[in-house]
Amino acid sequence: MGKFEIRKDGFCLNDEPFRIISGAIHYFRVPAEYWRDRLLKLKACGFNTVETYVAWNLHEKEEGIFDYSDMLDIEKFLDIANELGLLAIVRPGPYICSEWDFGGLPWWLLKDDSVQLRCMNKPYLAAVDRFFDDFIPRIARHQITRGGNVVLVQVENEYGSYGDDSEYIRYLADGMKKRGIEVPFFTSDGAEYQMLTGGTVPEIHKTANFGSRAREQFEMLRKYQPDGPLMCTEFWNGWFDHWTEKHHSRPPKEAAEHLDEILSLGASVSAYMFHGGTNFGFMNGANCYDFYEPTVSSYDDDAPVGESGELKEKYFLFRDVISKYAPVPEVELLPEASKKKYGEIKFTKSAKLFDNLDNLSAPIEMVTPVPMEKIGQGYGFILYTTRVRGPRAEQEVRLQDVHDRGYIYLDRRFKGIQYRNDTENKVSLAFDNEGNELSVLVENMGRVNYGAHLRDCKGITEGIGLGNTFIYHWNAYPLTFEDISKVEFKDGVEAFDGEPVLLKAEFDADECCDTFIKLPTFTKGIIIVNGRVLSRHWNVGPQRSAYLPAPFINKGRNEIVVLELEGYETASVLLDDEQDIG
Repeated sequence: MGKFEIRKDGFCLNDEPFRIISGAIHYFRVPAEYWRDRLLKLKACGFNTVETYVAWNLHEKEEGIFDYSDMLDIEKFLDIANELGLLAIVRPGPYICSEWDFGGLPWWLLKDDSVQLRCMNKPYLAAVDRFFDDFIPRIARHQITRGGNVVLVQVENEYGSYGDDSEYIRYLADGMKKRGIEVPFFTSDGAEYQMLTGGTVPEIHKTANFGSRAREQFEMLRKYQPDGPLMCTEFWNGWFDHWTEKHHSRPPKEAAEHLDEILSLGASVSAYMFHGGTNFGFMNGANCYDFYEPTVSSYDDDAPVGESGELKEKYFLFRDVISKYAPVPEVELLPEASKKKYGEIKFTKSAKLFDNLDNLSAPIEMVTPVPMEKIGQGYGFILYTTRVRGPRAEQEVRLQDVHDRGYIYLDRRFKGIQYRNDTENKVSLAFDNEGNELSVLVENMGRVNYGAHLRDCKGITEGIGLGNTFIYHWNAYPLTFEDISKVEFKDGVEAFDGEPVLLKAEFDADECCDTFIKLPTFTKGIIIVNGRVLSRHWNVGPQRSAYLPAPFINKGRNEIVVLELEGYETASVLLDDEQDIG
């Protein structure tokens, strides 16, 4: 059994001074088959600790039902790290930010209007307690005090950027302690007055998050914590991407210089990210300040180890820096995962979305359109449809507070788009007949993961109207695309006519290799591989490839289905051996 302590003069491991040199790898963003590879690369770079967030919204995707299978088996992840001689820092939230949908909070918290997030609200805390009851003992088993490798556990995350409920921070810490956590707790916040004031309590060790100006940042931290070890829990050596932006990259030499500055001050550090991985499926988050900014599916983050595991220049520069302050062990890495260009594959079958609604979902009657959370749906799309009493002169279609992207159809003919950020893009329609069908398909493009707009319900949140009047009595179809086995595909692919369409292609793999899906003439939608929602696609970039890891490919026959919402020119997909994230 071991011991890890926070003393006035620094961290101590088994009564010996210890500096944490950690890198972030999120188990839930990396195929489980690749955990050992990524952790070996962490150790070979000179890091002695791995740090990971915990995705509550994956472990309890449905209320009261917990999942620790496959990519969610955090205990296996910790076991592999321990076997390799790596210590571990666990950040169980319950909120994690992480550019992850809803900051890691489960979507079903939004079903109940009485739930107030991240504070001493009884309905919210009841949900947190149920999660902690199931999850925290699993981490407790892996503490260094019990023969494992977990040495630190974080309380909440960057709470000073959200609120100032100190009682809430203490409640979480006490709850984890009661459930078996014995190692030290810590908090992490930006090194600013407001953030450190709101996010910290005297009895819990404080750390800071930043990407540069280490001396200045630590001087601010010292105003709130005069002694104890200095630590940057998130050294931002790269950055994430939003759709429509340019790809973020940080010069490797610059990042290495700032890592050197942190270590030269005698501080501990965790590189965020060491290996980012992927926001598979619908799990990307979004920012929302002046306008809504959804994050791409790739979480490459310009990290030292790329999305598909490749070592970048930053990796080798970081290793050189670390070697100045700590021994870098000789580690035999696993063979690099091979990447394959399977080539161009034609889509040979198609299915119109409107023709397959009953094969994908069951309609729910409602008087007014409500967000997807209110009908028990977490992710994907929701289609609202009604018959409009007419005739009506041309009027503006009003999607009142649409979250996030609404596609408008009249008798299944595409008429326009209203995006959450639009201020001038208006759609006006005339209804010539009694009973014209008005349909609105809304895409959930990722819940806000940070800041004041965290409560981010999806779909139509305040109603649909024509001109100044509301339209009542609708059917809603929840479209999660978790099961497309009943979709009736027809042979052949036609030119895009404005109606959403599912296209199917098949390919045989004699060997399973990493590859990248590219759709050079497609516009917007999602990619489904072997029944798994893999990624979003959108030609605005910066991401123009979707990482398809070998563990998701079958030896033999494979199926790619693309939901296309806005149009394509050539009905083919390219499986390439090179990534394109801008």
